[in-house]
Amino acid sequence: MPKMIFVNLPVTDLAAATRFYQAIGCEKNDRFSDHRSASMVWSETITFQLATSDYFATYTPKPVADAHGTTEVLLALSIDSREGVDRLAEAGAAAGGRADIREREDSGFMYNRAVEDPDGHVFELMWMDMGAA
Repeated sequence: MPKMIFVNLPVTDLAAATRFYQAIGCEKNDRFSDHRSASMVWSETITFQLATSDYFATYTPKPVADAHGTTEVLLALSIDSREGVDRLAEAGAAAGGRADIREREDSGFMYNRAVEDPDGHVFELMWMDMGAA
């Protein structure tokens, strides 16, 4: 079995969050989803586990951060092309997120756009030409 990562994120509106993650390319795994959480598969090794804020709070003794007011983590997702970065950034914005929360980064060999989901979690959508890097 390959090493995997499951990124658990608190959300205020599970349906809205699910739409956003589907828009940026995730597939919902109904087997591990219910009225309190949605398992959103990004790849064979990466899954975003969305949990309603009250349910998420049962996982930790610490206060749950409000990602609209604080930066908890920046999640970078590799995309196959510059056009793919643009397509997913625009799709995320159209699905309730916010694209370009900071300036786009274009270094020629690397292209990056920062997108925020409806709950304020930040994703760095990035493409890199490994041969030129």
